[in-house]
Amino acid sequence: MKIEIQDQPYRYISENSSECDAECAFLLTKQNEKYKDDALSRGAHSILTPKECWRLFGLDRLCVIGITGTNGKTTTASAIYSLLLDLGHKAAMQGTRGFFMNDAPVEGKTLTTPTVLNTYRHMAHAIASGCEYFVMEVSSHAIEQERIAGIEFGLKILTNITQDHLDYHNSIDEYIRIKNLFFADETKKLINKDEPRAQFNIKNAFTYGVENPATYKILAYSLNNGVSGVLKHFEEHVPFVTSLHGFFNLYNITAAFAAVHLVTNETLEKIADALENFGGVSGRMEVVSESPLVIVDFAHTPDGMEQVLNALKEKEVLVVFGAGGDRDRTKRPMMGRVASAYAKKVYVTSDNPRFEDPDAIIEDILTGIEDRSNVYVDVNRRNAIAQAIKDRSGDEVILILGKGDETSQIIYDQHLPFDDRVVAKELLKEL
Repeated sequence: MKIEIQDQPYRYISENSSECDAECAFLLTKQNEKYKDDALSRGAHSILTPKECWRLFGLDRLCVIGITGTNGKTTTASAIYSLLLDLGHKAAMQGTRGFFMNDAPVEGKTLTTPTVLNTYRHMAHAIASGCEYFVMEVSSHAIEQERIAGIEFGLKILTNITQDHLDYHNSIDEYIRIKNLFFADETKKLINKDEPRAQFNIKNAFTYGVENPATYKILAYSLNNGVSGVLKHFEEHVPFVTSLHGFFNLYNITAAFAAVHLVTNETLEKIADALENFGGVSGRMEVVSESPLVIVDFAHTPDGMEQVLNALKEKEVLVVFGAGGDRDRTKRPMMGRVASAYAKKVYVTSDNPRFEDPDAIIEDILTGIEDRSNVYVDVNRRNAIAQAIKDRSGDEVILILGKGDETSQIIYDQHLPFDDRVVAKELLKEL
């Protein structure tokens, strides 16, 4: 992909050496540095660093808000984006759900954090559309691969650190190190004070929390009929109400609340008023049916599953889930253990098996479940959901985990149409 640029001795910038010629500069990154000689042999006009590219595009006109963490990135980013728009600011958002600008979708889903040049392209588009703020999710892969190189963040946010992506990072210690690396500089940052694994440069650090003293501290909260509470910031005490559910969303909302306060001149009261308008994110604790109550969520880690199941601990839950193939195998038994500990009945099925044997993935999950008397296994995800709907009675809740708002199932390299929400609605109509 070439990006055209004005008022330079070359016409284009590219990260792809094969696209380089006398009219094209090569953007050198950690991911493509081995192709530098190839770019030069093709006559690339010059070699640019990400920092030079950042300045060329004039991206310092944006306040960039980056969010990282194992869980909560998407909801926190979406809440910040929603709040900024409701408060009258122009903003863009890049992440798992795609690229959005001023309340309109621009591009569909890609990587959580795209390549350096793609992110810069999105930022330039945002500036051209009058945006003041650019909200982006930052994955651990992107930190390690330096896909955020050159970006000058106005605020960095940590949601939490629990196990994920060990297939890539090899150990939990390395994963923790990479996440914390994002907060090692003196950039303004907002840290979850209740996250014991967080390590950060205290210069320009602000904190938020529920259990521990923090710059933005939740004094009281309720999880009945949504998440509500009272936020304390120095001597201010501000009540807020949202329609979101679950204790984990209290953290996401608090992070968003604090972030908007840190990057704007808006009062906490105005932010709290705007917070009432945020309805959550598609595929995150999404209610597919009220009666019977069927909920779909993206949770695909042991901690994520525990948070969602804990949010429904007053209910009897039938949980349907699987685990992704070609991903961290060590979390599979842990997912099984969490499901069996919280749910009345467990339905283990396929998720996105990719190139792994789905039956073998299921066996990995089952090793974490000691008592299998209330476990139903069916590799066919539609059948598993159908069985849960058939078994449900009284006030039991059906919780379908792992894929959220995904609209396909990945089997080998094929993306086959499959949406948990659509499937559940179809099956409910057959009752």
